[in-house]
Order: sequence, then C-alpha cells, then structure tokens
Amino acid sequence: MPAKLFNPSSEEPFVLSRSRIDNFLECRRCFYLTNKIGIARPPSFPFNLNNAVDELLKNEFDIYRERKEPHPIMIENRLKALPYEHPDLEEWRESLRHGVKRSHPETNLILRGGLDDLWINTETDQLIVVDYKATSKKGEVSIDADWQIGYKRQIEFYQWLLRGNSFDVSDIGYFVYCNGISEKDEFNNILEFKTKLIPYKGNDSWIEPTLYDLKETLMKDEVPVADPKCSYCSYVKKTLMV
Repeated sequence: MPAKLFNPSSEEPFVLSRSRIDNFLECRRCFYLTNKIGIARPPSFPFNLNNAVDELLKNEFDIYRERKEPHPIMIENRLKALPYEHPDLEEWRESLRHGVKRSHPETNLILRGGLDDLWINTETDQLIVVDYKATSKKGEVSIDADWQIGYKRQIEFYQWLLRGNSFDVSDIGYFVYCNGISEKDEFNNILEFKTKLIPYKGNDSWIEPTLYDLKETLMKDEVPVADPKCSYCSYVKKTLMV
C-alpha cells in the first residue's frame, strides 16, 4: 500500500519516517514531490549482504540480552553496559511498519524510525542508541567522511525519538561497524569481518527547527527548487535537455 500523501487541509497527523527527514535535508524538491505529489525517487538497490549482517548481529546481541550478560565487544572496549530488554524492542526495530514513534503536536507530525539496537549503561541507567554498519574497505573504518553525516543524524534522530517517549538517553551512541576482509587467499564460503565499536556524541538540536521548516515546505503550493547537489534532480534535468 503506498504511503499517504500530505493534505494541507487534513487535521490528521502526517507520519514521516527518519529516511524521509533525510530526504528533506538532501533535497526539498524530492521530498515535496514524494510526500505531496506522489512522485518518489527510484528505489535504491537492496543491500542484501548488509541486511544479513544486521540480522546476524541482532541475533548475536539477543543471546547476551537473554543471558543478561555484556557482549564481548562491550568488555573489550571497557563499556559498562548490557543489551537493553524491553517488551517493545522488536516493534522498535521494525522500520517499515512500526519503529519508535514520537508525536510533534506543534507541526501535527508523527515521526518514526526503526533502530538496530539499544543498550543500557549499568552505571547511569541511561539508554544507549546503537547502529549497525557493514562495509568492505582497506584500512580502518570510521565515521569521518562528509557523506557519513547521515549516519550521525540516524543516531541523533533515534535519541530524539526515545527522549520524546520519556526515556533517559545518553548523548553517546555507538556504531558497531563491521569491515569485510578481502585480503584472503581463498573464499571457502566464509566472509570474515573485523568489527570496530565507534562512539559518537549526538546533538539532536537540529531536529526541531527542521520539522518546522519541513512543515512550512509541505504547506506551500509551489514545488521547491532542486538542490544543486541532488543527483536525482540533475539526472531529470539533463534528460529533458536531450
């Protein structure tokens, strides 16, 4: 079933996912066309291997969650934490249909996002937002590249959602970053990874002004101009010139 389109005259709250917020920050024209006109960007190619790594990590951390024991990566990094237990955790992980939801009455929006994992700091009792990432590259993985700003916004958005549900959330989140090792002589049906735990101090102060800006954009009658850096809009523009 296609997502509902924004109707300026409707009193019903409009639901937006984390990825749609990212869409707005990347290109207001694409966001407007998707949510008000019904013309969405072409779907991206599915990252099936990355999804498989995500599922395996969830299964692995769930084992330690059930045992109420720290995962080895927590011990290795001297992190005083445990996988967090909550009856709604599986629903919070379901990004397509559920996720963590937060109402924003000032804009009449409902925001949602499906997180990968939650840990709890055993010293402060604060929740820790955790995001799984997978890649294959030479050298150490990091979150320092300009294009990884979206990764950081993910952590911050999940922190904001949880705080809106009255949870005490640490500013420090973590990326469990798995790097596939390609420097092997043979495959033997085994893909090995080197996993690194990367801390990130989030700041969700950008979210509130973004929501007001986003709602104002949706209320307008005219389609916004394209972002000069938007590859989708650039492609459409060039095809029209052929």
